[in-house]
Formats: sequence, structure tokens, C-alpha cells
Amino acid sequence: MYQHLLLPTDGSPGSSAAIQSALEFAKDAGARVTALHVLPEYHVFTYEAEQLEDTREAYLRGTSDQAAKLLAALASNAKAMGVPCETVSLRSDQPYRKIVETAQARGCDLIAMATHGVTGLKGMLLGSQTHRVLLKSRIPVLVFHADAGRH
Repeated sequence: MYQHLLLPTDGSPGSSAAIQSALEFAKDAGARVTALHVLPEYHVFTYEAEQLEDTREAYLRGTSDQAAKLLAALASNAKAMGVPCETVSLRSDQPYRKIVETAQARGCDLIAMATHGVTGLKGMLLGSQTHRVLLKSRIPVLVFHADAGRH
């Protein structure tokens, strides 16, 4: 039924558990996957911008390196399971937009991702990337609860 899954990940334990479940789902379905990590933009407010250029470059390099390691580990896991996997890292302060755009641009027919269960005031103020994907996506979204693998 599903042939190409988008697997967004932030590297958290809940996301990692969802990725493992999604890879098992992809293997059973005979599907391929695209793993996506959305890196945050660099933000600092100061009146002396020249002091920040080295910090900005170090931040961008460090987050890119971290994303590459995360995605390489995910791709290695997929390969070990016999699931074809491509990886993508993008930069944005609105990950849900990049998730939806990437799924559409790459022809994915399912987005599989974790929910982190942010509730209360924090959940109301910050919102959930998963919730936003559910609202904006035109393709189906399979949501794994972040605590599903814990007892």
C-alpha cells in the first residue's frame, strides 16, 4: 500500500523509538524511506554583529555535523533491515513546514513520526510539530506515541 515513507526525526528518544517502528512498518510494506532532520536556524540578538560571525559559523557547522551523524545512524539501521533509505537535512525554525514540503517534493505517500506528548501550558504555547503536520499535510500521517515503547 505505502511505497515511500518520510521519517522526520529530532534525535530524541521518543523520535528514535518511532523511527524504529516506522522502519519495521516500511520493511513489512516493502517501502523505501526518506529520513529528515530539520536543524534550527541560528539566532542571536546583539549590537556588535562582527563578534558573532565566528559563533554563527561554529553553530552551523556543529548542528550540521550532529544532523549528519544522526541521519547516518538511521540510514545504517535501515540498511541493516533491508529498507532503502535516503537522508535529508534542512534548516528552518518551522520544522512542520519542511516536513510537509519534503513529503510532497519527494513523492512520499506517508509521513511517520512521533508525538512528544507536550501538554498543559507548555503544549498550548509551543504547540506540537506533529499536530501542525497533521493539520497541514495532504498525505496520511502515522503518529507513534513517544511513550509507546516504555513500560
